[in-house]
Amino acid sequence: MATSVTSRISNEKGVLSLSGRFDFSIHRDFRANYESLLNSKDVHEIEVDLSGVDYIDSSALGMLLLLREKATEKNIQMTLINPKEAVRQVLEVANFGRLFNIA
Repeated sequence: MATSVTSRISNEKGVLSLSGRFDFSIHRDFRANYESLLNSKDVHEIEVDLSGVDYIDSSALGMLLLLREKATEKNIQMTLINPKEAVRQVLEVANFGRLFNIA
């Protein structure tokens, strides 16, 4: 499956949807998509939809932390949603439950 990042806005919520491998190879697409959400005056919350992610590595964790930092600066809530079990385990090992809402 090809890796992809898409974003959309609905009802003051920005949704970043990822699929495939979440690793350094998508950092440019990831940043471009989240910056468009952060720069929208209509967005007050961001959900990162991980339902299509099969693999996540440490660079992806770093990208999520950077997005969290930028969202916090703009007073935007952030939630990680729908991680598959393997992705959820990586998030748990990294103690991301302390930093993020994971739904």
